[in-house]
Amino acid sequence: MIDRPTRTIELRLDRTDDQLAELERVLLKARATELGEVRRRQIRFTAGYGDATTRRMLDEEGDRAQLRHDVLSKLIEALKTSREA
Repeated sequence: MIDRPTRTIELRLDRTDDQLAELERVLLKARATELGEVRRRQIRFTAGYGDATTRRMLDEEGDRAQLRHDVLSKLIEALKTSREA
């Protein structure tokens, strides 16, 4: 995966505590799904599944799932930090 410059985004959500708690639960579920996908792809990749083209595709899909997992983790972290403030 290519390292690219990062950008800072600011997101403002005026929500109740209950809504923010539900948002956190949704993000946690999404992150768990992506983690499962990362692990599934890694197992298939390391087990030698498929030909070279299939393995390259599995590696790329695994990288994208890892990226989604990492972004969701950052969102959850930011949400927790905002709720503690």
